[in-house]
Amino acid sequence: MNDVIELDQKQQQLKTIGQLSYFLHAIVAVSAVVPGAQASVLLLLIAFIIDLAKRDDARGSWQESHFSWRIRSVIWAGVLYLLTAPLWLLLIVPGWIAWGLISIWFLYRVVRGWMNLWSNTPMPA
Repeated sequence: MNDVIELDQKQQQLKTIGQLSYFLHAIVAVSAVVPGAQASVLLLLIAFIIDLAKRDDARGSWQESHFSWRIRSVIWAGVLYLLTAPLWLLLIVPGWIAWGLISIWFLYRVVRGWMNLWSNTPMPA
């Protein structure tokens, strides 16, 4: 199914906002995986706030799934980081491993979502 989907102006604006959000997510995700390259969590918060603010504009369209995907990704990653934080206090290596796996999972979700957005494909529920 390689049909070309024509986007009206509103859908194109939402897609542009989605591209910006995925870009900010990707900066944070890559820097979390690459040792010594920490981007500010502020970038992630900015993207999260944009997604929360614009999600209602995408209601009923295929792009709504992307806003939900990004919001859920940030919430789940945050919860997982908080739950595994005590590992850093007790044992450094398990904390490092746990946070590395969470960061890789988050990067996967950003890349998968961004690729689907480029192809005008909704994310699974």
